[in-house]
Amino acid sequence: MEGSRMGRVTDARERLIEAVIELIWTGSYGSTSVDDICERAGVKKGSFYHFFESKTALAAVGIDTAWGHHRAELDHIFSPVNPAGQRILNCMKNLVAEQERMREKHGHVLGCPVHSLGAEISIIDEGLRGKLQDILAQYVRYFESAIRDCHSEGIIHAPDAKAKANIVFAFSEGLLTHARIWNDLGQLAQLESGVCSILGLPPLDPKI
Repeated sequence: MEGSRMGRVTDARERLIEAVIELIWTGSYGSTSVDDICERAGVKKGSFYHFFESKTALAAVGIDTAWGHHRAELDHIFSPVNPAGQRILNCMKNLVAEQERMREKHGHVLGCPVHSLGAEISIIDEGLRGKLQDILAQYVRYFESAIRDCHSEGIIHAPDAKAKANIVFAFSEGLLTHARIWNDLGQLAQLESGVCSILGLPPLDPKI
C-alpha cells in the first residue's frame, strides 16, 4: 500500500504534464483550469504548485514534452533511409492515422494541437506563442529537407524548397483544422493527393 502511494507521488509531475496536454487538445487552453488538470491527473492542488508556478508554466512544459515525442516520430518518418517522396507521404499517412486514433479515443476529430492552441493564445500569451512558432518552424524544416532531396534527385522541380515546404505545410494544417471544425475525417481524404499535386510528385508505390 505504501509503495503504491509513493509511486503516485513520484510520478505526479508526469501525470500533470499528460493531463494538461490532453485537456488542451480535447478542449482549449482557456477552458482548462488548474482544478481540471489536477482532477484529470489525480493530483492535489498543493502538489501542482509544488511542481509548477502556474497553468502557463505547466502548459509550456507540456508543449515541449509533446513536441519531443512527436519529433522522435518525425525523425523516423523523415529518415534519409526512406525515399524522399515517400517520407512526405508517410507523414501524411501518419497524420491521418493519428486523427483516427484520437477520434476513436475521444469521440471527436482533434486536428493539430499546435495550431489549435496557437490560434487561441496568439494575442494573449507572447511566451507560449513564441514556443509554438519555434515548433512550427522546426516542423516545416522536415518537409523542406525532403523536398530538397526530391528536387536534387530530379523527382520534382522545386528550386525553392523552403517556399514549397511552407505551402505543403499550410495545406496539410488547413485540412486538419477543417477536420476538427467539421468533426469529419473525410476532410482529410484529399491530403495525400493534394500534396502530390502541389509538389508534382508522381504516383508512388503504395507497398514502399
